[in-house]
Amino acid sequence: MEKNSRPVRIEKTGVVSSDKMNKTRVVIVERLSRHPVYKKMLRKKSRFYVHDEGNVSKTGDVVRIQQTRPLSRTKRWNLIEIIKKGQG
Repeated sequence: MEKNSRPVRIEKTGVVSSDKMNKTRVVIVERLSRHPVYKKMLRKKSRFYVHDEGNVSKTGDVVRIQQTRPLSRTKRWNLIEIIKKGQG
């Protein structure tokens, strides 16, 4: 990595599961992992608290999020775009 260059910011895609907080969304990101012994594919979920400045996303929306500096005790992700609007 060169001097004075930023590291590449991680991006993930997930579904908004809660929009009850002001300017904060809870996004669930699913991933597949293989069990180390039995080799079965397992579906794992992670919850991320995401900053949504304009309160534009709603529950059920598919969104793209990006890692950022810590914004609060739990928020470390920013909403980049809404890929697909949810039902409702």
